[in-house]
Amino acid sequence: MYTQPNRSNRYAQSPRIIYYLLFLSCLVISIITAHPTFAHQVQIAADVGATLHIEPNDNPRAGEPTQAWFALTRKGGQVIPLAQCDCELLIYAQPHTPGEPALIEPSLEPVAAERYQGIPGAEITFPKPGRYQLQLSGKPASEASFKPFQFEFEVTVAAGTARNPGNVQDGNSNASTQEMNIRSGFSITVLALAILLALGIVFFILRGRKGRK
Repeated sequence: MYTQPNRSNRYAQSPRIIYYLLFLSCLVISIITAHPTFAHQVQIAADVGATLHIEPNDNPRAGEPTQAWFALTRKGGQVIPLAQCDCELLIYAQPHTPGEPALIEPSLEPVAAERYQGIPGAEITFPKPGRYQLQLSGKPASEASFKPFQFEFEVTVAAGTARNPGNVQDGNSNASTQEMNIRSGFSITVLALAILLALGIVFFILRGRKGRK
């Protein structure tokens, strides 16, 4: 004998399905919001940690002045200001050989960024697209008591809006363009998934209301 499905049980499960869809939507949205910060780099050496941030959004462009800052902290989260650190910043074009002179030696200045005060910062203009290494070294100044450190951050620079005379496209430029395309494609894919999940939630809500009438 054929028994009709219990429609009340089916509709009772609708809130649970909607809950799961809402959870997945929040998860995807959090991935989208966190994605621009993936380029933030954090390194630890001995008893010092360093976080590198480059404006805008850790995506510097060739030929355009950009602000970079380094949040230096001891174990426990105590900030190391530039006044307590004899720091030096050297920038190399990648790849480079040991002993090769630095391409850029920007001067470090104390800056205020986010919740940090007086941390090392510098204005940098990368000459052309490609990969670069930012080498930050430091030792205690005055009465500071942390171990000497050296951090090496890898940075990819995209093509700028202004054309530089004699700018030659090379392998580094191609690598930079490919990386930017991959990031853009990832963001579009995740955004499409979020839209599909939102449409799914609307569909189940409307279907549940229609069934109750």
